[in-house]
Amino acid sequence: MKKLVLLFLFPICSIGLSQTIPSKDILKSWTDEHWQHGLNLLEEIVQIPNDAFYPEQIEANIKWCEEQFSTRNWTSERLETGGIPILLAKKENPKSNKTILFYFHIDGQAVDRSKWDQPDPYKPVLKERDANGEWKTIDIERLQSEYNPEWRIFARSTSDDKGPFAMFLTAWDALVDKNIEPDYSIKIILDFEEEQGSPRLPQAVLDYKEKLQADIMLIMDGPRHISNQPTLTYGARGIAEMTLTTYGPKLPQHSGHFGNYAPNPAFLLAQLLASMKDENGRVSIPGYYDGIAFTEKEKAILEAVPDDEKTIQTRLGIGRTDQVGNTYQESIQYPSLNIRGMESAWVGPEARTIVPATAMAEIDIRLVPESDPKRLFTLIQNHIEQQGFKILDHDPSDEERMKYPKIVKMESKISYQAFRTSMESPAGEWLRSAMYRAFGEEPVQIRISGGSIPISPFVDALNIPAVTIPTVNSDNNQHSPNENIRLGNYREGIQTILSVLTQPLN
Repeated sequence: MKKLVLLFLFPICSIGLSQTIPSKDILKSWTDEHWQHGLNLLEEIVQIPNDAFYPEQIEANIKWCEEQFSTRNWTSERLETGGIPILLAKKENPKSNKTILFYFHIDGQAVDRSKWDQPDPYKPVLKERDANGEWKTIDIERLQSEYNPEWRIFARSTSDDKGPFAMFLTAWDALVDKNIEPDYSIKIILDFEEEQGSPRLPQAVLDYKEKLQADIMLIMDGPRHISNQPTLTYGARGIAEMTLTTYGPKLPQHSGHFGNYAPNPAFLLAQLLASMKDENGRVSIPGYYDGIAFTEKEKAILEAVPDDEKTIQTRLGIGRTDQVGNTYQESIQYPSLNIRGMESAWVGPEARTIVPATAMAEIDIRLVPESDPKRLFTLIQNHIEQQGFKILDHDPSDEERMKYPKIVKMESKISYQAFRTSMESPAGEWLRSAMYRAFGEEPVQIRISGGSIPISPFVDALNIPAVTIPTVNSDNNQHSPNENIRLGNYREGIQTILSVLTQPLN
């Protein structure tokens, strides 16, 4: 019924404002005129290394962004955080009392150059698939005269998240070329520590609350639905982290002399971790999933997402799935408990026959709005104690080693909570109208994404709805070697942003 209503309303809007609202064909023609300019912007920005572990790299990115805003007659200012600053840019429309706040992050994941199929992860290369399905480098100069939507540009942050920012700048330049401006004011927040968990962002949002005030927040991050259809996502899971360390002998010991005598911390840790989940992948800690239930309407929303479960499993190379939810969409409505890495002694060429001194596991917990991370931490802590462990917040002393037979050091932190905006909100209706105009079909609508972005501090502090507009291809290898962006997605991303910038808000 909702689809019929939207289809009915849209022609009225387009007829009444036909002089100011460009059609799908016009948006496409503007994109065609400017997309190569956009590729130049993308190639330029991804060549600046952006690992937030190195502040000098981030400083170069901040300066580049400041210059881009300055040349377009935007104002920008650094919001100091006590570390790497946040950049706030503004373009006022004096005729409007409405403001949209866009969020991008400019930092990227670290790179291991040895794992990339190109000499430099920060030097973009153009590739196409050969007859065997392998990616082969082709001359990037071909982009000056040719276009194939299946070609891809490979470089760090092409998709996550410099690509969407370059799309925005391109769309803005196209509007300026046509002497058009949005009927609302725009603020842009650029985060330069997102891949580090945005540790200073929550406090910065509180400190600069007045400067950040807006009516709607739009997040330009993340991949489209796996079908690669235009997508809107109405929420994102939050994230919390935990590190568990177990202890054996004070120093690694010869496994012949002390095997069967000195407890092995790797086995202790493996047994502890295994006790937290059942054979079906569900967290077995009582109360972990409390508070999560779906109405019939919510089930219908999840079922409406055009997932092909077999395609997802084939792409992942998995013959079975965890049974937390009945489908992929249902599974990400629950908090997760994920071992993201384990370490104990040495392996491979460095392996040695020892009983290790310690074993460590790093865990991430993806949060949903119904899950209080402090409550989850307490549940996990109680469970660990029930397994006979003494929990410490420090490495054990000699006295503690002799007093407690099983010790685990537990360290934890909450990065940020989840958020979720109602699909039926005015913000959702407004965005659906814009994207329908851009592509002639309603977008895929996702209740909450599996990944995490630091948006809940804005939603809570500013009391505004937030919606994510993902544009990049889902198989972009974000966070991994050989990150890429599909050219068809880059062009359609520009067209998407053009539709939003030309959608009346007043």
